[in-house]
Amino acid sequence: MNANVAIQVLPSVQGDEEIVRVVDEVIDYIKSTGVTYYVGPCETAMEGDYEELMEIVKQCQYIAVKAGAPSVMSYVKITYKPDGETLTIERKTAKHHLNDNNENA
Repeated sequence: MNANVAIQVLPSVQGDEEIVRVVDEVIDYIKSTGVTYYVGPCETAMEGDYEELMEIVKQCQYIAVKAGAPSVMSYVKITYKPDGETLTIERKTAKHHLNDNNENA
């Protein structure tokens, strides 16, 4: 795993429900790819091979348009380490979510 990518997809559609519907289709696509991912409130993080992640980022635009967005704006953050491993999503976030299940009990 030599890359981490975070993507925020902003479809140009009207209304919160429609935004959520289009973004959910993009997230469903990301899930279908088999990469490790983490859905946050403002972006989805993925980890894996750089070339594969860049193809997923490209396809996210097409998925949003196919879902009904006349246009889409995306913000992408990339960590790329061609000769090594990047920090995993788990390593970056696990310590911040240790008590998530206990807080809702």
